[in-house]
Amino acid sequence: MNTHLLDAVLINPASRYVYEKQENLLAAATEELASLRFSIILTARWEASASEDVERRHQLRAELMDLRRQYSQKIDEIAMTFGIQKAMNAKEEVEHTVSVPPGMDLLLVASEDGNLHS
Repeated sequence: MNTHLLDAVLINPASRYVYEKQENLLAAATEELASLRFSIILTARWEASASEDVERRHQLRAELMDLRRQYSQKIDEIAMTFGIQKAMNAKEEVEHTVSVPPGMDLLLVASEDGNLHS
């Protein structure tokens, strides 16, 4: 394709709108992926906690399996919508940036028990 023609297409307001909309949709999907990752990390910590009883740990294990399934499906959804490379980039970004701040999981457990009020 002629670069002059390509420049004309890129300058077109409609094409800019489509590009920006795609970028916003990808950002929203990446945020959903990050939210799932955060939930997985937190749930895995709770599931491994010695303070939880056996029944609760089984519930957490089932929830963890479901969260991991949702996480995998979200990556697949991103790949089908935006392309494999963008899905892999989103996954890598999320896995390198999402974490639970130190002590936050303990604060959340305490608030569930009613010992801590915000």
